[in-house]
Amino acid sequence: MPNKRKQVMHQKNSRNNSKFKIHSSKIPGRQLSKIFYTLFFVLAACNSSYTPKPTGYFKIDFPEKKYQQFNQAGYPYTFEYPVYADIIKDSTFFGDVAENPWWINIDFPQFSARIYLSYKVIGQYKLDSLLNDAYNLTNKHSIKASYIDDSLMNITQNVHGAFFKVEGNVATASQFFLTDSIKNFLRGALYFNATPNQDSLQPVNSFLVEDMRHLINTFRWK
Repeated sequence: MPNKRKQVMHQKNSRNNSKFKIHSSKIPGRQLSKIFYTLFFVLAACNSSYTPKPTGYFKIDFPEKKYQQFNQAGYPYTFEYPVYADIIKDSTFFGDVAENPWWINIDFPQFSARIYLSYKVIGQYKLDSLLNDAYNLTNKHSIKASYIDDSLMNITQNVHGAFFKVEGNVATASQFFLTDSIKNFLRGALYFNATPNQDSLQPVNSFLVEDMRHLINTFRWK
């Protein structure tokens, strides 16, 4: 009887000149159950009001703000710097040999940070050249920077310059230069010994920028 039924169906298909194939797939009950629950959770997740939490960072305990005087004999400048920082005489600055003995670093060991201070004598260099170098060194970070702001400063009658604020994942977010436009020119830059990440470094950067501004405000030529 089954064979006769197949033969009749085959004859009907031949008369209609139609060709078709029937694919039958049997899904076991257990597998079907898994598919159902997977679809259920996917749909439930799409309808949920989940809000991702921002990335968290370790809390940093900052020391109390206290300052001391840097006034070493023979140096053409003086300023105040934090008691939690160390001053180290520098012989090189990113591969450039220090051309005079008045290049120093202000180290912040607990923050893996450093302010580089490089001093140059106007006369050996033209003032225009030193100013252009200061702006060009800042603009080198423009590729990764989202914003660069420069503010002119007039500290005293013979101490003036500019402060640069660089936003984004850059190696240095704060730079400055000071000069008397006659003889002395000093450039400073804050660097971290860490992978640039504006979000994670922001609290420490803000803390040290206060120290950098205090240095600038107390800076004097001798």
